[in-house]
Amino acid sequence: MPAVDSISIPAGPRPLTYDDYAELPDDGNRYELIDGEIFVTPAPVPRHQIVSRNLEWTLYAYVRERALGEVLYAPIDVVLDPAAKTQIVQPDLVYISKENLRIIGEKYIEGPPDLIVEIFSPRTRRRDVRVKSELYARYGVASYWLVDPDIDRIEVLELAAGRYEEKARADCPAVLRPARFPGLEISLADVFARGGNRNL
Repeated sequence: MPAVDSISIPAGPRPLTYDDYAELPDDGNRYELIDGEIFVTPAPVPRHQIVSRNLEWTLYAYVRERALGEVLYAPIDVVLDPAAKTQIVQPDLVYISKENLRIIGEKYIEGPPDLIVEIFSPRTRRRDVRVKSELYARYGVASYWLVDPDIDRIEVLELAAGRYEEKARADCPAVLRPARFPGLEISLADVFARGGNRNL
């Protein structure tokens, strides 16, 4: 399958499952299975990956120091519905608390993580905001962070009564202090640092 912008491929007469998903080509594209459709997006651009790395380092250092669980980064499969295996996503970052470490399987994450982080790209923005927000809420992901490298912003959403509510928003160079993680300070200047390449 050629590299294309984010599109959906209808599932056909039956819902696709992890077995179908596992047969997709290893071609550098990013595949997800959402509500019976396969979504494919080209590999992230360098700017996206730099932001992802910077945020992952900050969150991982905090979690590791306090032995709170695990922080994992893409590419990693998260199967939100382990019984049916029809909802498979590849978030940019996930946090799994030590109370939920049992969901880390040999091949994929078997259930909803405590936190999912999605970093926008031009091809994924609409899906991250609308489709995935509804999906993650439906499966009980407690916290959802939206990271926008175009405007250097992070939004923190928390699940309440089955819907996400915005609890915090910060723009560079502010410091974000998510209430779910007491003592965590995320310097957006560090997260969105461009290093020596002004084009990133």
